Amino acid sequence: MKYLQVSAVALGLSVTGGVAVAQDCPENLPTIEPGKLTMSINATLPPRQFLDADGNLQGLHPDLGNEIAARLCLEPVYMNVGFEVQIPGLASRRWDMVNTGMYYNPERAKIMRMVPYVVNALAIVVEGGNPLGVEGYEDLAGQPVGTEISGFADNLIREINAEQVANGMESMDIQAFNTFGDAFAALGAGQVRAVFGPDATAAYLAERGSFDVGASGLNPGLPSSFGFDGETGEELANAVADVLRDMVEDGTYDEMMSAYGATQIQFWDDYTGDVAIYYNPE
Repeated sequence: MKYLQVSAVALGLSVTGGVAVAQDCPENLPTIEPGKLTMSINATLPPRQFLDADGNLQGLHPDLGNEIAARLCLEPVYMNVGFEVQIPGLASRRWDMVNTGMYYNPERAKIMRMVPYVVNALAIVVEGGNPLGVEGYEDLAGQPVGTEISGFADNLIREINAEQVANGMESMDIQAFNTFGDAFAALGAGQVRAVFGPDATAAYLAERGSFDVGASGLNPGLPSSFGFDGETGEELANAVADVLRDMVEDGTYDEMMSAYGATQIQFWDDYTGDVAIYYNPE
């Protein structure tokens, strides 16, 4: 499998300069390549992570990755790959950290170390003009619905569909694509009638007139998390969590979240009062 390495450019936000001085740099962090923080990302979700017209990686997640790397005195490196290979890639040491807006859930925390950092919601994106009049899940009964394979949205829409079918409704035709970008392309081509995906991406596309939002703010309160290998990622996960705590304290975290209209992790129902690492191996 090929992995595309991309560079990141901050959107109007300067990466830390002068905050991390030499004596503050953690020494001998166990990254796969000395002096570099290699992160996996799936750059198909504007405004959180996407490639601009010049092929540069942009969005909230690379901005955060750049800031974290700078404070660890590491060079950020991004591998643009499908989500389905990102968790296995930690164990095989293809990258140090998953930075792709991966949803936290207790099952994932059994196999990897997770650091939640932003609260999300989901949305149903539809064709312009919303010809089906979609306002919620029930309106998707009997319709082809796209989502990204193996992610939280994929699992959730299948659970919702199963519940609706059990209640006598017609089944959705759920089509899982390699990326949300592929799912939205299918929506534009008429292959599906709706896409179930991130709320922030839905708003971004609707603002640009690409599609309409049938329903938004669905299943709120689910956090995205950075991910680290359960067996080998303890030291790096601790270092990243420490950086996030510093960013909260000095206001950088608030600045970045506000710039993208993102909901801060403090509003997660399970927030413990501090940036935390979740890892509960069986």
